[in-house]
Amino acid sequence: MSSPAALITGGTSGIGRATAELLHSRGYRVMVTGVDHAADAGLPEEVLVVRADARSLPDIDHAVDRARRHLGSLDLLFLNAGVSRPGPIESTDEDAFDALFDINVKGSFFTLRKALPLLGEGASVVFTVGAGEGVGAATTAAKGALLPLMRSLALELAPRGIRVNAVSPGLIDTPVYGRMGVTREMLDTWGKEVPLGRAGTPADIAEAVAYLASDAAGYITGDNLVVSGGMGIHARA
Repeated sequence: MSSPAALITGGTSGIGRATAELLHSRGYRVMVTGVDHAADAGLPEEVLVVRADARSLPDIDHAVDRARRHLGSLDLLFLNAGVSRPGPIESTDEDAFDALFDINVKGSFFTLRKALPLLGEGASVVFTVGAGEGVGAATTAAKGALLPLMRSLALELAPRGIRVNAVSPGLIDTPVYGRMGVTREMLDTWGKEVPLGRAGTPADIAEAVAYLASDAAGYITGDNLVVSGGMGIHARA
């Protein structure tokens, strides 16, 4: 029996990279996509890195073709590529709005559509969504569209034996915060407000994805696993 195979979009940094490293350490053959090859430094050399913009259908075609030739089939498709554009409605122009939906929604939809022939019975699809709504209306709308999409696909693909779930990270210490001007001190302060007393790490999310991809989660589909250190408990109660 060949080792399992995983394709991870947005896999060259943060949560995607941590998941690639974890799965590789557990015997998976792994391919990741990303928009910046410079970010892949440090990934195990066995992990194939393919440059692909999640909003570009030709890039998606190229990535899936590379996955077909390099991996043959997929046991896990981790749809992790995404962007957030925090801010009030007044600060969101058409280009920013379109990018949010093109990358988060369109990119995930068409990556799954094109990769579907590589997913056989027992395969797992995992979307990265997000926990909380305090990130701006446009980002919340784009991320929020993924949950009904995930649940609909879970019903559609269940007869094929393909499970579809989501993981929703809370406050996670990833490079995206630095690019948004968030300092270490700010992140540590926010982390103290989390019930478990800290910001999460990309490895926390990687473990959740690995679980959803495993046989241990073989009876779980259409679900959203919130990994947030307890953020939003009162809102969900």
